[in-house]
Amino acid sequence: MSFYGIAGLFISSYLWCTILWNVGSGYDRFDRKEGIVRIFRWGFPGIKRRVFLQFLMRDIQSIRIQVKEGLYPRRILYMEIRGQGVIPLTRTDEKFFTPREIEQKAAELAYFLRVPIEVF
Repeated sequence: MSFYGIAGLFISSYLWCTILWNVGSGYDRFDRKEGIVRIFRWGFPGIKRRVFLQFLMRDIQSIRIQVKEGLYPRRILYMEIRGQGVIPLTRTDEKFFTPREIEQKAAELAYFLRVPIEVF
């Protein structure tokens, strides 16, 4: 029983640290005048605490929507970038988006960036 108590203590301290350090939060900035997209996220403390991605708008190939329904539904919005793969724009644990809301966000972003939408 003490093993489970210690394991629970470590897991709860990990979860509290992620909440207090605000891991995963940040912003997305789309600048049409400069033609640059900047994505910033906070990580765990250390050398790579700040995750900062910057690339040109013309390198964006498409906006992807991944929809998985069922017991654990997931609706995630991705941006596919030439040579770098896909970058998630919404949190992967957000289950509060309705299909209509995620579709509307994707349509607005694709219209702004002038790229196609892909659904998976």
